Amino acid sequence: MKQEIPSKQMEPLLNFTKQIQYAQAYAQAGRFDACLGTCQQIVDAHGNSLDALLSVGALLLNFGFLGAARQCFVRTRTLAPNDLRPLVNLANLARDAGDHAESRRLYTALLDQFPDHPVIRRNALVSLECDHEVSQAERLAQAKAWGEWAIAKAGGPYPRPTLRPLDGRPLRIGYVSADFCQHTVGLFVKDVFIAHDPERVTVFAYSAGQVNDWVTTAIRVTCTFRDVSALDDLALAQQIQQDEIDVLVDLSGHTGGSRLTVFAYRPAPVQVSWLGYFATTGLSVMDAVLLDDWHAPAGTEAQFVEPIIRLPGGRFCYTPMPFAPMEVAPLPCVFRGYVTFGCFNNTAKLNAKVFEVWVRILAALPNSRLVLKWRTFQDAGLCQSVQEAFARQGIAPERIELRGASFHADVLKEYADIDIALDPFPFTGGLTSCEALWMGVPVVTWPELADSGQVVSRQTFAFLSVIGLPELAAQNGDDYVRIAVELAGDAKRLMKLRTRLREHMRASPLCDVTGFTRQMEDTLLALADEEILKLAEKFLPG
Repeated sequence: MKQEIPSKQMEPLLNFTKQIQYAQAYAQAGRFDACLGTCQQIVDAHGNSLDALLSVGALLLNFGFLGAARQCFVRTRTLAPNDLRPLVNLANLARDAGDHAESRRLYTALLDQFPDHPVIRRNALVSLECDHEVSQAERLAQAKAWGEWAIAKAGGPYPRPTLRPLDGRPLRIGYVSADFCQHTVGLFVKDVFIAHDPERVTVFAYSAGQVNDWVTTAIRVTCTFRDVSALDDLALAQQIQQDEIDVLVDLSGHTGGSRLTVFAYRPAPVQVSWLGYFATTGLSVMDAVLLDDWHAPAGTEAQFVEPIIRLPGGRFCYTPMPFAPMEVAPLPCVFRGYVTFGCFNNTAKLNAKVFEVWVRILAALPNSRLVLKWRTFQDAGLCQSVQEAFARQGIAPERIELRGASFHADVLKEYADIDIALDPFPFTGGLTSCEALWMGVPVVTWPELADSGQVVSRQTFAFLSVIGLPELAAQNGDDYVRIAVELAGDAKRLMKLRTRLREHMRASPLCDVTGFTRQMEDTLLALADEEILKLAEKFLPG
């Protein structure tokens, strides 16, 4: 049969994937007008193509253009009412916009329809962590249900593999993540990999992600690096067993790209949750979760399926970005004559209670300003809704500055405009808080109590405690306002903090990569020794 040659009219249909690539390249280069223009061309040419609309919508959502992304997903709902993909995207969009009630409603409906869909189940759990209206009991129940589901789907439960005696050999550690790149997890973990002692441990990285960048390159040379993105769960479990991993460490929890379901196959003798998640995995075959005394004070055990092991120097170790400004910028309130507060956290962490407390701070300091920055402030609709939320409580729009996406190096430079950072709650900052502190900006935070609050509410509190500034952590909303207002009125203290925060961080366990890595190795070796001891006792006579 003679092969048909595509006509000129068909070329746009064949090439919309290439146009998507162009649009993404424009966005990554900061050319957002060109990105939006290309996306509109695709929609105009392929408005009846489900794949084209979903691709454009996902791209727009990823770069913060919520309104335009929503239009694509709503249009796909019209074209294919039974397709779950636009609903999943709409649920994620609602979460990113801080509309957690809508996100919860959509995920509840999706779970009713698709109870065995792994991505839906995973995303629903993460959304619960962002939703301050959800109780701890409900979060724990949902996580346990996920764990039982994962083990059943894997055909388990499986027996624990026998841990080979160490007998002086290095412990074989496998780290599993989709984020071995310029992502919060990759940035935190890359220097730990470098600092690992090859006399004590042999390191494997199981990379389930699609992004390869300078962080990936840095990690590759420190370990046996395996790209496992194309492997299904069973194949990955078999690879881990073939590598004779002693301790398998999950770095993702239920976040994007997670391979936590592999752990349900019990591929390693010791399995641990660390770093990339902020709650229980719900998986009963996890032998430990690595936290610390600040993240997990007494009483936190009730929130976890896993036994809690507390790392003495903290569960994080921070290394500043190589492109961070060498010097801390001058304190802006000195030459501006007013204090500027700032928050560069994900808008999914913002909620009405956060705004209410921030309004009280701004009302107490009539000349002060607030700068909010995240990629979703590219979206005009979200900007308007945030401005209106403050205006309804008496704060003039010109006092609220909303900044969209920029390159990471430029984000760090923008701390030159900020005197005091305000942490959202109950989902507090992680890497964002470390970077604010490194740039000389003190962070006011509100950790919740262990018996009623989330572990993630105590992230910034942990950092402040490690570097000797626990007084910036509030006990309640009134205390949060008091700390922020008093700090804003004390220019001498702000100047001292501005010039000495880096010094405090460098001298603390938070920036001691070698010390942190040794304590990690000690902890994982102790877990292995404990398992070997249990095995020996099992076969002791009597």
